[in-house]
Amino acid sequence: MIWLARHGQTAYNHQRRFQGRLPVPLDDTGREQARALAQSAAEREWAALWCSPLERAFETARIVGAAIGLEPVPDERFAETDCGDWTDRMFADVEASDPEGFARFLRADPEFAFPGGESFAQQGARVQAGLADVRAGAAPARVVGHRGVMRLALAHAHGEPLSAIDVPNAALVELGT
Repeated sequence: MIWLARHGQTAYNHQRRFQGRLPVPLDDTGREQARALAQSAAEREWAALWCSPLERAFETARIVGAAIGLEPVPDERFAETDCGDWTDRMFADVEASDPEGFARFLRADPEFAFPGGESFAQQGARVQAGLADVRAGAAPARVVGHRGVMRLALAHAHGEPLSAIDVPNAALVELGT
């Protein structure tokens, strides 16, 4: 059994700014959210804890890991989408300068690729490869990642369009086996 958790809130989430692969830490709200994820995790036994190596997810996973007695295993395949040229830019600024690209991003067009970054399809392939390794390991497992990672995993598992899936900060969802 695999459970997916999204990292707690960051200042970039609050500001609606593209974080991509930047080492953005949790803010105070995000740390509270991570502690709530840890508290819920402590209510059951876990065999494995995987996470994105990006600071916001790794910080969340360390908080969860302390509560369940596991060290998080960082895996690059669970990192957020490489937002390329949009990294560190406000959503509103990108929408104003590239309305067509931003609309494709919002629609979660599977062929959309961030200018200078990766596509949802590329990210989806690496997420599925990571999940295959999680499935092959000890269970139950928790994977702490990002909105994009969770949306792609859930869309693949449930056959839903990516645009139909919303994942707020500190969300916890059962992916299944």
